[in-house]
Amino acid sequence: MRYLILSDLHANWEALTAVLADAKQRYDTILCCGDVVGYGADPNRMTDWVRANTTITIRGNHDRACSSLAGIEWFNPLAQAATTWTHRELTANNRAWLDGLPAGPAEIDGFAMVHGSPVDEDEYLVSPSAAVGAFALQETPLTFFGHTHIQGGFEQRRMKVLRFVPAALGVPVTIDEYAAYLVNPGSVGQPRDNDPRAAYAVYDSAGRTVEFRRVQYDIETAQEKIVEAGLPLMLAARLRIGS
Repeated sequence: MRYLILSDLHANWEALTAVLADAKQRYDTILCCGDVVGYGADPNRMTDWVRANTTITIRGNHDRACSSLAGIEWFNPLAQAATTWTHRELTANNRAWLDGLPAGPAEIDGFAMVHGSPVDEDEYLVSPSAAVGAFALQETPLTFFGHTHIQGGFEQRRMKVLRFVPAALGVPVTIDEYAAYLVNPGSVGQPRDNDPRAAYAVYDSAGRTVEFRRVQYDIETAQEKIVEAGLPLMLAARLRIGS
C-alpha cells in the first residue's frame, strides 16, 4: 500500500492543490498528521476536503484550539489572532469534526501516526535528545509525526539517535527493519525549514520506503487571501521565506 502522508496543512488551499497534482498516481490512500487549520484563509474548504478524502487524520494543536479555543492562551499573538478568526469562520459541523479528531498515536499497517510525538501530542521533536524519549515509548518501528514543520526525522540504531533530512528529494529512503524511525513529511501549508515549497511524503509499506517531496505552489494567491481576510500580515509574509 502506498500512503500519501500529509501534515500541517494550515488552511493553505493553494499548497494542498499543488501537492495533490504532484502526488497524482503515487499513492493509494491519504493520511494526515494534523493541523488541518490555523494560519491560512481557507479553513472550511480545507476541512471539507480532509473529511472527505483522508483515511485517518490525527488532531493537531491548532485543530484543537480553532475548534474549541482550548489552550489558546499558550499561543503567540499571531497564532492567537489566527485561531480566533478561524474559530469564527468554521462552520458548526467542521468545528465539531475537528474537535472530535483522535489525539493519536493511531496505528495502521504496522506503523503509527502522531502530531507531536508518541510522548505528548504537543511535543516538538527538533533534536536527537528530544527524540530519545519518543523512541522509548514508540510501539511501532516507524512513526510519522508533524508539528515542527521541518521535513526529515530521526533514526535510532543500536541505541544511537541521529537526525536526518532528505539527502535528495524524490529518492526513496529505505526503512531498515533493524532500526526505528520518526519521520516528518514536512508541512504542506507553512514550511519552516527555509524552503517555501509545500512538503509531503509517500510511504510504500510493501517496499518499506519513504519518498520525500517538495512542490512549488501559488504563494501569491495564498498570501492575498490572508491579507483580504484581515489576518496578520506576517502570516502572509512568512510563506515566501519558508520559516
